[in-house]
Amino acid sequence: MEHPAVSLVAVIGVPHPSHGQEIKAVIVKAAGHEDDILAWGKDQFASYKYPRIVEFRTSLPMTSTGKILKRRLS
Repeated sequence: MEHPAVSLVAVIGVPHPSHGQEIKAVIVKAAGHEDDILAWGKDQFASYKYPRIVEFRTSLPMTSTGKILKRRLS
């Protein structure tokens, strides 16, 4: 699935006090598209797959080979 305003995304698990973990999406996007991306995601994903936490950044940490360093995201 792709949204035209998203250039990079990483999905990680973060601690949750009662469920163990919950889904967090870290997104690099074009300016001003936050609401569009959130609405699109709710339409595209089942409710249990939709990230409960969404963070927008200007860049993601990358390795020298171009992979996302998920361990640096929290």
